[in-house]
Amino acid sequence: MTPPGGYATLSPMMESHPTPRSLRPDDGRLVRGRRSRARIHAAARDLFRERGFDSTTLRAIAERAGMGASSIYRHIRSKEELLVEQLGDLQEEAWERFRRAEDKVGNARERVRSFLDAEHALLAQDPDLTTIALRATTQPEARVARRVLALQDRTIGLVAEILLSARSRGELRRDADVLSAARAIAHLTSGARISWANGLLDADGCRRAVDSSVGLLFDGIGA
Repeated sequence: MTPPGGYATLSPMMESHPTPRSLRPDDGRLVRGRRSRARIHAAARDLFRERGFDSTTLRAIAERAGMGASSIYRHIRSKEELLVEQLGDLQEEAWERFRRAEDKVGNARERVRSFLDAEHALLAQDPDLTTIALRATTQPEARVARRVLALQDRTIGLVAEILLSARSRGELRRDADVLSAARAIAHLTSGARISWANGLLDADGCRRAVDSSVGLLFDGIGA
């Protein structure tokens, strides 16, 4: 029977219910794969800190992760690949730390320093990561080198974002080339890290060298 208004109602037996979403056949494998990669990364981080990058083998990482030596190759090709992924995670964490503290940071100079300080603090926990990453960039034919350089390009992009915002607020000269300035900061940072990796600077000395370089650059492009 149709009630007043002309709209029919459904009886409880006739109410539609959402059809349960069927899982794809590979959903279980994807979840297990993510868990395995997480175990591999955790094992690699521990071993890199305990033994250093060069002394750590994929077999040792597999053993620490609780899997067979041959099984690890289904998830990772080399420990260099693990290194790059670790660096990417650190870069992302540095950017997140900067974002959380951004409201407390003043001008552009301090904002750039804040981001680079967060990045350096994380790298200082695993100095081997910096050493091997720098070494990788001297072998341009290696696949890992391209990925390390891609991370450097992302740092340039993140710094350029800070500088572009500062230029729009009038903190920098209106004709300041923010991309070139961001590249200069990245290259100055890499130079300080090379000295750190070779033992010419300690971690604090590296941070101070970066800080001084950023200051000099801002003296040139500041409004």
